[in-house]
Amino acid sequence: MKNGAMRERNTSKETKKDDDVRSKLPQEEETEYFEEKRNLEDLWKAAFPVGTEFEHLDAIYGFNWDFKNLEEALEEGGFLHGKKVYVFGFAEPQHFKEQEHLLHVPTVIVIDSTIEPSNKLAIASIQSAREETITMKEMRMGWFPYIPLQERDKQIERTNSLIFTLCCNQRRASLRNMKVERVKKFEYCLPYFSKPSREEDELPQSTVVDLLFPSDPPVYCVFDWEFDDLEEFTNERIGEGVLSEEQRDEFKEFVKESVRAVRRANREARDARRREVEEMSQETRQVFENMKVYKFYPQNSPDFARNMQKVRFINRYYGNAHQVL
Repeated sequence: MKNGAMRERNTSKETKKDDDVRSKLPQEEETEYFEEKRNLEDLWKAAFPVGTEFEHLDAIYGFNWDFKNLEEALEEGGFLHGKKVYVFGFAEPQHFKEQEHLLHVPTVIVIDSTIEPSNKLAIASIQSAREETITMKEMRMGWFPYIPLQERDKQIERTNSLIFTLCCNQRRASLRNMKVERVKKFEYCLPYFSKPSREEDELPQSTVVDLLFPSDPPVYCVFDWEFDDLEEFTNERIGEGVLSEEQRDEFKEFVKESVRAVRRANREARDARRREVEEMSQETRQVFENMKVYKFYPQNSPDFARNMQKVRFINRYYGNAHQVL
């Protein structure tokens, strides 16, 4: 037992000695290489994709979209460097027939303006073509300063950002507790803007009304007052079996009243926009007339989406971008 114990102690000493020797030998350094993050790399993610269904956000953010063109425009030497800009995003659905894929492509809108373009949103009514205008605050949205990566270790009051992004503070986890109408409002949002020189006739007016006729079960259909004949439209619903002959007159009156309500609401909205323009100061008018809007598409895409279409149109209020990149 004694000899065995001594051998164990000697073996332990030799092992420690070997470890000490190895610790003094030059060690091969293990080096990990990480790609350096770009200063504006996450700007496109900071710009909330307004009007996008929440269920599509994971798919949008799940792909590593390349917006270096946006970053370069705002960095030193870029044509937007040093300018005050307001940035929002939206997802543009594109269908690729060959692969039968529908892809929501994130696009970024950059507004070159010395003042906030608007603190309002237009929201399409869920059951009609009518749109209402509300403040961003009502939808937990607003313009917030974007802090580039290299400045995020500074105190907020010491930063002087010239980039403001439209952000949404609505927690996705709380959506399950909301009424469907409230959730749908987020999906029908449009960034609103009232351009002083624009004629009301330039704004495309929808003539389509979503109808939900109260019966058992309710009848959902879409009526276009410009192209649909009401009598034929009613006959089609009866032929489909969703309406009875006894409901004919009631249904026709419901459609007429729905169309009158939408047209009335559209007139009120046009009048409100005219008053808004009339109440603008001359300084604001001048800023808005000189305002430039740019639309950025990503420089890469999934393999199946190589033929991405790029268009100037933004929405019915902002119209077309001055330049597409």
